[in-house]
Amino acid sequence: MSAILYSRAFKLQVVREVESGKHCAHAAQLKYGVKGSATVMRWVRQYGSGKYGKVIRVEHPDELSVNARLRQQLRQAKEALADAHMELALERAYLVEACEQLSQTVEGFKKKRGGRPHTGRGRRVRS
Repeated sequence: MSAILYSRAFKLQVVREVESGKHCAHAAQLKYGVKGSATVMRWVRQYGSGKYGKVIRVEHPDELSVNARLRQQLRQAKEALADAHMELALERAYLVEACEQLSQTVEGFKKKRGGRPHTGRGRRVRS
C-alpha cells in the first residue's frame, strides 16, 4: 500500500474551507476523500492561522496565585518526603552497624527485643 501525497495547494484549500466554517474537519475529509481521520486537523494545525483547533486558556490573577501556591506546596512535600527517606536510610544503616558491633543479625535484634531497648523492668517469674 503506497502513501498518498497531497500537494501544498490542495492542503491549503482544505484548510481555508475548514477555517472559514464552510466545512468541519470531518466533512472536509469526506468531501475530498482524504485518508486518515486526523489528517485534516493536522493540516489545520500546520498550515492554518491558529484560530481553529487550538484551545487558549485565560487565567485570572487569583488562579495564577493559587497555581503558584499549589506548586510551592508540592515542592515542599517532595522535599519533606526526600528528607524522610534519607532519615530512614540513615537509621537502617545505624541499626546494621550497631548489630554488627553487638555480633548479631538485624532480624535477631528485632525478634529478641521487638526493636525496643531492654529496660530490665519486666516481671520475672522465679521457678
